[in-house]
Amino acid sequence: MGKITRCITQDGCVMAMVLDSTDIVARAEQIHKPSAVVTAALGRLLTAASMMGVMMKGEKDSITLKLAGGGPVGTVMAVSDSYGNVRGYAQEPVVEIPLKVNGKLDVSGAVGTEGFLYVIRDSGEKEPYIGCTPLVSGEIAEDVTSYYATSEQTPTVCALGVLVNPDLTVKTAGGLLIQLLPFCPEDVIDQLEKNIATLPPMTELLSAGLTPEDILARALTDMPFDILDTYEPAYRCNCSREKVIGAFATLTAKELREMPDEEGKVEATCRFCDAVYRFEREELERMAVDREG
Repeated sequence: MGKITRCITQDGCVMAMVLDSTDIVARAEQIHKPSAVVTAALGRLLTAASMMGVMMKGEKDSITLKLAGGGPVGTVMAVSDSYGNVRGYAQEPVVEIPLKVNGKLDVSGAVGTEGFLYVIRDSGEKEPYIGCTPLVSGEIAEDVTSYYATSEQTPTVCALGVLVNPDLTVKTAGGLLIQLLPFCPEDVIDQLEKNIATLPPMTELLSAGLTPEDILARALTDMPFDILDTYEPAYRCNCSREKVIGAFATLTAKELREMPDEEGKVEATCRFCDAVYRFEREELERMAVDREG
């Protein structure tokens, strides 16, 4: 289970949060079995979505991040509820590309840079809000920062990191999100910039055993703050057999009867958690009869 700690500086100028998403990304790796670079890309997007999710106001609100950069990984998707519980997938989970010259995983090479980041906010009561900004790097953190600056006019610092072990398991993963609140004075901005400039990468901080509270204290040095709330998000899929049946509602009776294979069965697999839902020909026939009735 992950941990998000969110705070606000005592002068009301800065909101910040840190997420230790190691368990979340590890669970995604266990489910999807991606290559290392895809684990890094998906893990970063899951981390960003979880942090953005807890900023949603309604209990039933959700946020979806869709990354379509034209790279070999294809589309990468992450969906979070307002408690930071998140799920996601990569269209092509196994992509093998060379490391960068510095020995790091080439996330931008896998994701691509000729595309867009889509942010879909859904309150469940009206049409979802959809924001869309061009990718600036394909490294995801910079793209989230650009989204906030362009679509929401909110100065934001975003740092994301995923460290993958040689056996492809996840060693550490986490994220930092800092936003300037309205009327933030220049001296506060200068102090924050000074702090961020000396802050090590997220994976280095987490590998050293620092907690989200410890990292906030580093990022907000000389900036007293109060903790607003904490969350313990997890990788959590909300799929169910009932939802699959609901999806069948869009099919005609003829289409339902044509679905079973030679053995008279249909299998529907969830893209987010790989759960498999099986249906027999007789059950589909009952659905088809209901359509006709």
